[in-house]
Amino acid sequence: MVCDKCQEKLTKLATPDVWDKDNKNKKPGMILPSFNKNKFDPMGKNKCQKCKKRQVQKNEKFCQECAYKDGICKMCGVKVLETKFYRQSNV
Repeated sequence: MVCDKCQEKLTKLATPDVWDKDNKNKKPGMILPSFNKNKFDPMGKNKCQKCKKRQVQKNEKFCQECAYKDGICKMCGVKVLETKFYRQSNV
């Protein structure tokens, strides 16, 4: 679960648009700025704050299971929905 503010962060592309007008002027040997901030990391170094499971993305605070169970955003921890009367399972 991701809140609306964090959803905007996820919609940004890590690479420049191929069909953009400015990209036609780029030369083959030209070095572009790197976008390694939110890069996929299969050997994640950060962990979930609740269950201590390793995370794949660098900017996540909670794993998907803990975020779903508590109804919080997995990136910032903001309460997304009320889960008091829900009967949830991770199966």
